[in-house]
Formats: sequence, C-alpha cells, structure tokens
Amino acid sequence: MGSFWFLFCTCMIILAAPNAPVEASREFKVGDHEGWREPRKNNSALYDQWATRNRFQIGDSLYFEYVDDSVLQVQKWGYYHCDTTNPIIIFNNGNSVINLDRSGPFYFISGNPGHCKNGQRLIVEVMGLHLHPIHQSPPSVGIPPEPYSAISPSPSQLSTPSSGSFVLVTGISALIVVLVSFVTLVLV
Repeated sequence: MGSFWFLFCTCMIILAAPNAPVEASREFKVGDHEGWREPRKNNSALYDQWATRNRFQIGDSLYFEYVDDSVLQVQKWGYYHCDTTNPIIIFNNGNSVINLDRSGPFYFISGNPGHCKNGQRLIVEVMGLHLHPIHQSPPSVGIPPEPYSAISPSPSQLSTPSSGSFVLVTGISALIVVLVSFVTLVLV
C-alpha cells in the first residue's frame, strides 16, 4: 500500500511541474509605428532607443516592415562599418520576420549604406531563457514608448504575458501535492 501512495505522490509532483510559469514568445515590430526606414536627421538614435525599451528572449522574433529597402543581418564589424558586402542573410520583401534563436547580440543594417550611416541599423541583445519568479517587482521607470495608433497596438501591448493565472494554477497544484503527501503520511 505504501508503494501505491509513493507512486501517487510522485505522479502528482510530475503533473504539477508543467504549471511553472514560462514567458511566452513575442513578436516585436522594429521601430514600432515608424517601421524600418532611414531615420530623420534629428532622430538618428531611433533604433537604439527602440531596442533599449524592449527585452528580447530566445524564441522571440523581430518583424521588419519597410518599403524600397532591405534588412541585412551582419556580423559586428559589418554593423559598425555599414558594410553590406558580406551579410549573414538578406531580406528584401518588405515584411520580414527574423527569429531570435540564441542568446547574445544580433546586428542588422539597411541594405542601403547611406541609410545605415544615417542611423538605420539595430543591435538587439537577446537574453537567455528564464522562469518568471512568482513575485515580480514592478517595471522600472524608463523611456516611455512612443504612442502607437489605436488601430494596431504595439507588440508589447499585445503580447505582455499575464502570470497571474500561472501563479494561481501553480499554487493550487502545490497545495494539492502537500495535502496528498500529508494524508499519505497520516494513513501509512
């Protein structure tokens, strides 16, 4: 009888484990409503500012929307020198999605060297996978995101995962496991 309860408790723990909260993958529209374009003369830091307002995880993706341009993924040297001669990959269809499949930096430039030199380039630093802690501190105050049109909200507004349901399910699962374990100890 004791082995049955041990097996039962083990199964309950295994069933409760998948309820650990994990952040969902998100798609980020590069430049938000500006899209991927040559920045205005007074806004050459457009993409640097955009990247600092977002946190990128493995599994997320970048959506580039552009007209009469292209996106080149390049090495670090190509980024800093706006070198279009040796890209890792070229996108030129006007709507490109790039999956962030590893941690570390990703470098992107415009296929037009003049645009790149005027600020149309982007570094994205991808963080590794992690579990959300049950207690989350409030977000730090930073640069507020630029207003986005009412028709299509920004990706961060659309894809912000809610961990409240995960915490509730995990808490209930843990409570069930503790109760079953307690009953098992009392009956054995």
